[in-house]
Amino acid sequence: MQIPEMFKKDDAVSPVIGVILMVAITVILAAVIAAFVFGMDTPEVSPQASLKVDDIKLDVGDNHNNSIYIDHQGGDKIDLSEATLTVTQGNNITKFSPMNNSEVFFEAGDLLIVNITDSDSNPDDVSSGISLNGVHQDPNLDTESLVDINSTGEDVKISVSHIPTGQIIADMKYDV
Repeated sequence: MQIPEMFKKDDAVSPVIGVILMVAITVILAAVIAAFVFGMDTPEVSPQASLKVDDIKLDVGDNHNNSIYIDHQGGDKIDLSEATLTVTQGNNITKFSPMNNSEVFFEAGDLLIVNITDSDSNPDDVSSGISLNGVHQDPNLDTESLVDINSTGEDVKISVSHIPTGQIIADMKYDV
């Protein structure tokens, strides 16, 4: 019997099979890389900014002239035509969407003033506005649910969102 000779053979797999395996691995690797390169877009990101509510001034006369002062402390500039401002106190919500109808940028060092006026004598007499460094902007306001900010002790919550991505840029709270 020649069993010891069987263990002495050290022939490898055929060179043809080795070449076929290497080509298959290369093709699969190229397909995976191509899928990543051509199939994935870079996601749009929202601006990253540090915003702070400096003050809320309340007028308790016949016309509630409420003013919210928001300070841009640093970070990316915010295009107000791509931003939504939401003011909430209790169950009352006012939404400025977008905050401006044309490209106006809110940058570090700028002061944004949100004015909400509601007349007690005429509930339909509602006006509002946004001023950036004293220049009036033209927002779209959801007047159906206008916030009448008052000093009841409920916190005023203010959030700024980026419309294209739906991400929140800043979420602030102010104790009245």
